[in-house]
Amino acid sequence: MFLVGLTGGIASGKSSVLQVFQQLGCAVIDVDVIARHVVQPGYPAHQRIVEAFGPEILLENGDINRKALGDLVFKQPDRRHLLNTITHPEIQKEMMRETVKYFLRGYRYVILDIPLLFETKKLLKYLKHTVVVYCDRDTQLARLMRRNSLSREDAEARINAQLPLKDKVHLAGHVLDNSGEWSLTKRQTVLLYAELERSLEYLPLRLGILAGLACVISLLHLLARCLMAHAPA
Repeated sequence: MFLVGLTGGIASGKSSVLQVFQQLGCAVIDVDVIARHVVQPGYPAHQRIVEAFGPEILLENGDINRKALGDLVFKQPDRRHLLNTITHPEIQKEMMRETVKYFLRGYRYVILDIPLLFETKKLLKYLKHTVVVYCDRDTQLARLMRRNSLSREDAEARINAQLPLKDKVHLAGHVLDNSGEWSLTKRQTVLLYAELERSLEYLPLRLGILAGLACVISLLHLLARCLMAHAPA
């Protein structure tokens, strides 16, 4: 198995690209879904967030008010860093569990949707491929304002909280340009899928595990013969 890191920027179209990979049958781990899961009431991250940011960021049912929390952290780097130190370890543990599940089910690769892949750099060393979903800044800004009903100032604050997409392009192994028509982006995604499907990069780990199992089996057989040889007649 090998790992593919998919990233982009807010309103760049990453979620739509991820959906295409899912429709094609890829094993996909959506970090946004995990991030919402680990901050639910009853989980350690939920309690720590409330302690750090106060009960005013809660909804009436006790869930985290994501919009209220977002308004707090996007304009304050120190508080955004604090939130990340609370949530990222829990997210990474859940990602590892999901990855192991896919491995045991025989998948050759897993696509990890990681919004802050190049900002944190923590998972880069584990990835065989990195993919960025790109769009130009004007398009990104317009999409975000329209999608989230934000003012230009608020939208720019959210975009500025992330590494610029033009910088991520230079760091990624693959770029999917989503600045234009969606049909063009979808075609790029399908072509990348075909490339990943042809890859044999999953073989070293799989062969290594098979070799390890063969060694264990051989040792068990040897142990069994030794025990039988020394057993009383």
